[in-house]
Amino acid sequence: MATTALRGTPVSTSGELPDVGDHAPEFTLTSTSLADVSSEGLVGSRVVLNIFPSVDTGVCAASVRRFNELAGSLDNTTVVNVSLDLPFALSRFCGAEGIENVTSASAFRSTFGDDYGVRMVDGGLRGLFARSIVVLDTDGTVLHTQVVPEIAQEPDYDAAINALS
Repeated sequence: MATTALRGTPVSTSGELPDVGDHAPEFTLTSTSLADVSSEGLVGSRVVLNIFPSVDTGVCAASVRRFNELAGSLDNTTVVNVSLDLPFALSRFCGAEGIENVTSASAFRSTFGDDYGVRMVDGGLRGLFARSIVVLDTDGTVLHTQVVPEIAQEPDYDAAINALS
């Protein structure tokens, strides 16, 4: 299990992120239009998975906004925001915020959280995803991972982007 924290209290996850150099687990998520977003459909594009508890929190919203800004200048890269928020909530947020350069997808009907080891198993947010980043090469090979040490902390954007170099 990986560990993060919520207001300084340790929180365990359901497993570990995949190791750098490994092939990432396959996934199928649900887009804001209720269409599938799958790892298979992203082959050939580099992928940044921005994983977070809920778009309805300030830090999660900030990470979506920041990756939306960054995605506009990334060649052959798809940023996928992943949470357990329903597609309708993700659509509402993205529409209100003008989020257009990233894909937002819900894991509400998938095993993504356990497959990637990011489902929090204790603490006040148990059941939701720990704030994490996974960067994949065009063939699904893991280039970079991060579980933030504190849920209220934004991810290391620079490290994620630098992994694409």
